[in-house]
Amino acid sequence: MTTTAGIFLLPNGTFFIELIVSLILLFLIYKYVLPPINKALEERQEKIRESLEAADKARADAEAADDERRNVLEEARHQAREIVATANRTAEQVRTDATARGQGEYERIVGNAEVEIALARQRAVEEAAARMGEIVMEVVERVIGREVDAEAHRELIDEAVAALRADTAGGAAAAGTGARQ
Repeated sequence: MTTTAGIFLLPNGTFFIELIVSLILLFLIYKYVLPPINKALEERQEKIRESLEAADKARADAEAADDERRNVLEEARHQAREIVATANRTAEQVRTDATARGQGEYERIVGNAEVEIALARQRAVEEAAARMGEIVMEVVERVIGREVDAEAHRELIDEAVAALRADTAGGAAAAGTGARQ
């Protein structure tokens, strides 16, 4: 014979008390333990979401900053190329101006030298002509053996001086053209 007390599958009084205690514990857990856990989980989820949004925003900001850096760098390169081009143009202009000034100075110096040479040649010719007149008179006096009147023979002396000047002027013109070529 089997007794009902020996069958463990049949509910008895302990089972109902354990069931009530278990239900009370589940209610207490649901009422007092789960809300703070859920709240902590929600806060953690919110922090993770905010961190992801901040990371996305930081990535977008970094990309924007990188684009801006590239644009600024390209603008700086462009400005550097313009500065170099301007410097090259300025250097070329300075070189051209210096060459023009140098050429002008050269021409002025050469022109002044030519004028000075022509004046020196003219003075030398005039001195030679004046001295030649005296030398001619002395030579004539020695050849003839008597004193010659310079006023009486002024025409002959002037012709000799003019011939001397013509010879030196022709030689100077040829020398001036030869120096320029």
